[in-house]
Amino acid sequence: MKCWIFVFNPLERYLANYREIFDAWQDGGVTGIVVGRMFFMQDDDTTVPAFPQDPAAYKKLGLAPPAAEPRDEAKEKALGEMLDDAKRRGWHIMVFNSGSTAHVQSLINRYPQVDGVIIDGPGENHYELARHHGGELFELHEYERKDYARLGYEVDRIERGIAHLRERFHQLTPDMVRYHAPGGTLAGLVLFDIDEDALYWLRGRQHRSLVSWQEARATLDKVDRYVELGGIPRITTWSSLTGQNYQQMPPYFDYIFPKHYYWHRGFDGMYGTVQRWVHKFREWNPSLSEEDGFLLMKSLFGLELPGVNRLIDLELGFPEEFFTQIVYQETRRALEAIKEVDKTIFWVSTGRFPHAGDPMPARDLDGILRATQAAGGTRFLFHPDPDPGPGEWTIITQMCGKPWRQSRGGYWPPDSRQPDEYLREEST
Repeated sequence: MKCWIFVFNPLERYLANYREIFDAWQDGGVTGIVVGRMFFMQDDDTTVPAFPQDPAAYKKLGLAPPAAEPRDEAKEKALGEMLDDAKRRGWHIMVFNSGSTAHVQSLINRYPQVDGVIIDGPGENHYELARHHGGELFELHEYERKDYARLGYEVDRIERGIAHLRERFHQLTPDMVRYHAPGGTLAGLVLFDIDEDALYWLRGRQHRSLVSWQEARATLDKVDRYVELGGIPRITTWSSLTGQNYQQMPPYFDYIFPKHYYWHRGFDGMYGTVQRWVHKFREWNPSLSEEDGFLLMKSLFGLELPGVNRLIDLELGFPEEFFTQIVYQETRRALEAIKEVDKTIFWVSTGRFPHAGDPMPARDLDGILRATQAAGGTRFLFHPDPDPGPGEWTIITQMCGKPWRQSRGGYWPPDSRQPDEYLREEST
């Protein structure tokens, strides 16, 4: 497996000793980095942009330049030197940053080492049934109304489709669920009473996503050199609701980073999302059992978690079958839809900062990576917290490069406690 690492905020963690860190990462098999978000921390806990908006870039496009913002030129210089070092190692460099043509032009004018930019959740529609992390499935924001109207959709009809499904989701009974949920797609249409207005809304969500990708690619094509575009969509289970059809993404993206997010609680992890859906089904339909809630998840998403039949089972960790079945299947679905293995880089995280999920131990990271490799994946990006822990780094280096061995005086992942510290504690 080939590994990229997310050089995650605060960027200051890397600027002072990036050579030592990068030497260890190179030994461990790292071949690329994603940097960002693009800001620097200040002494008063405020932030400043990591690059200035270039007035010439705006004027060339016939636009008025924005007002100048505060800068930290010393940190800009240090970041540029860090990127020079990464480029000398032959690493691929992407930036977790997007925006207008002039904004991206300003970025690459300041940091010409950058190969491309990455959009988080490109074209993503809400997929949480509960209101969680800024949105929920059955709501329509004003900006979404404007988007649909711009694309020629009847907003009133979309609102009718949403209202119809919301009402139906409050009218589920055990006999309906147990009869229809195991019956496949056609039975699911009856169970959820998916009418023409609801289908109109669901199709509109996918179209809205597609247009956003087209517009993002068109924006970058106006920059004065080719800038690669990466996108980080939800994993395939949720893509039917987010609108991120993996088969439609490859023409617009140089790299697609499916989110291998599986932790419990927090936000964005599969276990936590399943829990919230089951809770909400039962809150809206008190006669349903927990088992009914899981049946509904299977009917909607084809998702059946190994060894999970009740909510308490989600608290007991991930059985081996979760990796060999669920992670394997998610990886295969992504690869078969995208069809270009070199374009597919699985975005792996273990649930901690910034997602606030229950931490997944090194054993779970190993399970994710082994299943990804078994399914045909060849590359992944590790999203640390904000640095890999010793256990995580051991797993990554075993799979990708020279296996790391802890030692006095050698590299240790930042913030980890080294052997001499333990010895001092034992002597007190």
